[in-house]
Amino acid sequence: MLTLLHTSPVHVPVFDALRDREHPGLAMRHVVDEELLARARSGGPGAADSAIAAVLDAAVGEGGATAVLCTCSTIGAVAEANAARLGVPVLRVDRPMAAAAVAAAPGRDVVRIAVVATVESTFGPTCEVIREEADAAGRTAVIRTVPAEGAWKYFEDGDRENYLDLVARTVDTITGVDVVVLAQASMADAAARTRTGTAAPVLSSPAPGLRAAAAAVR
Repeated sequence: MLTLLHTSPVHVPVFDALRDREHPGLAMRHVVDEELLARARSGGPGAADSAIAAVLDAAVGEGGATAVLCTCSTIGAVAEANAARLGVPVLRVDRPMAAAAVAAAPGRDVVRIAVVATVESTFGPTCEVIREEADAAGRTAVIRTVPAEGAWKYFEDGDRENYLDLVARTVDTITGVDVVVLAQASMADAAARTRTGTAAPVLSSPAPGLRAAAAAVR
């Protein structure tokens, strides 16, 4: 059983659709706890750690999860750090995306990566996982953070269309990079709305993240 830990209910249909399309028959359970992101954003590093651990304990102990996928980039590193204690794989949805970003521009030691996010608290964890993957690959990642100003208000208001359009317009302003990373799972559908003015691939996390989690369950 794969348990997905979300901090917004909007992710549930996204991952259900991915499962149905790419991993038919994969047993999944969703746990949504919006308070985890609220604590992490307002309280800073460590503010949500004990609450995240408690949710994961319940997912494994009571829910019977044999693997957990955390779909929130802001709390992904904290969730991932509980794997050894729990004795089951706990994956962060953005690590496979980070590895793919680092692999861009083959043949060069340096890869230029733009990270786009709608929540400031996401930049730190996303940049950190990219650096981890770059170190593992023996490459240097030059990272530029690009906020999609004003987009999060649309997300909070449930205005998905304007949210995705603003993210896409932000991506289209980026030049001089090898790859663009959409830091949050909620941003994934914006990739199809870009005009690819960057002439660089635009990566999102849900599909590769679920692929890695499905492999962990198997």
